[in-house]
Amino acid sequence: MEALWRAGARVQAYDPEAMDECRRLYGERDDLALVDSREAAVQNADALVICTEWKVFRMVDFDWLKQQLGLPVIVDGRNLYNPETVRKAGLLYFAVGRGDSLRRP
Repeated sequence: MEALWRAGARVQAYDPEAMDECRRLYGERDDLALVDSREAAVQNADALVICTEWKVFRMVDFDWLKQQLGLPVIVDGRNLYNPETVRKAGLLYFAVGRGDSLRRP
């Protein structure tokens, strides 16, 4: 998150297991909103960055997700999704270690 903040981003974050630790580490910040659901985390967001692989993040309605995001971009640090499935929904998908994820939808 520090790199995003240095770039001027405002972060909306949700992790079903780490919210207390995140509050402890970062405290109250104007550029951080800790939210209570995955749906709240993407509302009015420009992109989705996945940094954890909890089961709650595995099942996604990509058409709904595309409508929520300001930019149709997913950066997947855990390789949760099939790149072709995400692309068919019209989202740009960047997955760590997957060169084919860079193709446009």
